[in-house]
This record gives sequence, structure tokens and C-alpha cells, in this order.
Amino acid sequence: MVYAPENPHYPIVDKSFEKEVPKDITVLKRPIFEPYALASLFSGKKTKQISSGLISEQKQSFAERALLWIRGNFFIPDARKFWVKPSVRYLSGYLRRENIDTVITTGPPHSVHLIGMKLKERTGIRWIADFRDPWTNISYHEKLKLSRLSQKKHRKLEQKVLNTADRLIVTSYITAEEFRAKTSKLVEVITNGYDPMFVEKTEPDETFTIAHIGSLLTERNPEALWEALAELVREHKDFADSLILKFAGTVSGEVLQSLEKHGLDKYMKLLGYLPHEEALKLQRSSRILLLLEMDKPETRGIIPGKLFEYMAAKRPVIAIGPEGWDVAKIIAETGCGTTFTYPEKEAIKNKLYQSYERYLWNKLKVSPTGIQKYSRKSLAGKLAAIIKEEEK
Repeated sequence: MVYAPENPHYPIVDKSFEKEVPKDITVLKRPIFEPYALASLFSGKKTKQISSGLISEQKQSFAERALLWIRGNFFIPDARKFWVKPSVRYLSGYLRRENIDTVITTGPPHSVHLIGMKLKERTGIRWIADFRDPWTNISYHEKLKLSRLSQKKHRKLEQKVLNTADRLIVTSYITAEEFRAKTSKLVEVITNGYDPMFVEKTEPDETFTIAHIGSLLTERNPEALWEALAELVREHKDFADSLILKFAGTVSGEVLQSLEKHGLDKYMKLLGYLPHEEALKLQRSSRILLLLEMDKPETRGIIPGKLFEYMAAKRPVIAIGPEGWDVAKIIAETGCGTTFTYPEKEAIKNKLYQSYERYLWNKLKVSPTGIQKYSRKSLAGKLAAIIKEEEK
């Protein structure tokens, strides 16, 4: 049984996912009040940017600074906090009537974990808290202009959730280490994964296409990559004639400015948001797939879901992120690509040109090993085993 908001505010919605929900699943929906609707009356554009994660690193307007401060200090842990009390009232009776014995909350938003915690306190139900991202260690926390009191509230709520849940699930090994240092509760790692669903055969592009799928936020802006590409374009006319850069998803203004500064805008195609099936086709038709993460210690434990879809696409991955990134471990283990840190311009450049030469000989391919354990069916089996353990 799934419990979800009836009228949520999301900056992007992909209706194509609805067909993946099995018909025999019971879906419960209840209204939710969110402040984004009110905030958009004052600055609709900024509200949409903030809710989608696009927080400018350049000079911020008064409206943007005010919205960030209000979001950070008045809505703890997040803007879905008003859903907690009505959800607990509704679900307390529902759980008893249906004899449900285990609840799994998945977040962020971390308000959902507060629902699980209060249900645990009220009914004694077994509760598994599933963290798809960290809480207080998430990279954007520092941008929310949190007061010391607000920071303290976040840490206190996080600690209470970690100590109250019967079992904790995280998506990365580093997040697991961080949580184990904060609580004695069992912490399991279940990463994101891929769905081996049928995707019609897609031939690779004739051009040397390098693609990034997903949001490209301000701080995911590897200047070394753009510099390396710009140098290759200047040094090799055939490389320049073959190069296409495709971006599917939201791209921040700062990233676009960097691309223009390096003269790469003429090779760029902005595709906007693509339905999931179209994104999968793009992954399979591209010659190289980019995976970019912020160069910060707190992002070492972020393993984007698209990494696993990239593996299934069997196209070489070039990943650029922080030192000690969990992604590097998985890429090395499966052999699906190469990982670099932000300063490694020459190494990135050499890899790009080697890949280009392999493309000319039609040998730019990878055959990842051991990826079956990252299929969603395998991961669901791992979760089922955890639930079974809790039932004993």
C-alpha cells in the first residue's frame, strides 16, 4: 500500500511513470498544504528555481535571499511539514483497521520520516526509514541561510529519527558510515538501480555525441571538462566536426555561461526535460555519458540513480566528482567507465581523445560486469529480506 500527497507541488512531473504502477497496488492520497503556492505569488520564477534545486551562486536578488531564508528557517525540516499532523491522524486509524505491521518512509522530504516516527510513537508499528539522500549533510543545507537555532533543530530531528526507527536504509556507503557514527541502529545500503524494462533497439549516433541526462546545477560545472573539450576542438578539426553536446534536463545559467565562454555553445543541444523512455533512448544513442557531481566532501556519498541506467545502456561513462566519491568505487567495480576529480584536466582531455579515436574505429563500447545486483528486482529482494527480518 502506498500513501502519497493528493495535490503536491513539483517543478517537473513525468506522467509516463504512472503506467509502471501495478494495477493491484492500493494507493492512498490525502491533501497536502505547501507554501510554494503562496511564495509564487511574490516571485513565481524564483520559487520554481529554488524548488527544483537551482540556487544561484552569483549575486542573489532580494526576493531570492528572502525566499531562501524563509524556506530554511520557517519550514523545518522542509516545506512539506504541514502534511505531518493530518497524515498521522489519518494513518493511525488506517493501520489498525488494515492490520498493517510495517511502515517504510522514504525521503527527502524528511517530513515523511516525521510521519513514520510519530506513527511509531503512537501505535508501536515497525518502522523502516529509507533515506534516498542525507539530511543535515546534504550539500544545499549551507545555502538555506539557516540560523544556529534552525541548524540545531535539524540535527535534533535527524538524531531522533535515526534513534527511533527500527531499521535505517541509505543509498550510499559513505552515508551509511555517517549514520553509524550517529546511532546504534542497523543501517543497510540499498542503492538506486535500473529497470531492465524493454527499450527498443537504438542505434548509436553517427556524431561523437556526449550527453548529460538530468539537472545540471550551478555547482556541477566542471570547468576542466569544458576547457579540455575546447582545446580538442581547436587542435583537431575532425573532432570539432563530429562533436555534439546534448543536455536533457534543467541547465543552470552559470553552466551555460561557462559553455559559451569556452566556445562550446555552437556544439550544444538543449533538449529540456525528456520523458523517461526518451531519456533511456538518448542514453543508448549517445557515444559518451556524463555523470557530474559537486566537488564537495558532503557529496562523496551521492550516487545518482542515472549511474545505474547508464550502466544498463552500455555506453562509456565519464564521471567527474569529489575525491573519495562512492561512484568511483562502483564504476571501477563494474568497468562501465572512468572517474575523474575536478582538477584533472589533462587526464580528462586524454580520455576524451582516446574515446574519440575508438569511436572512429567503431570500438567505443563497454561491457559492464556484475550489474545484475543493481537491477530493481534484485534491490527489491534485498528490501523484502530486511522487512522479513524485522517481522521476526
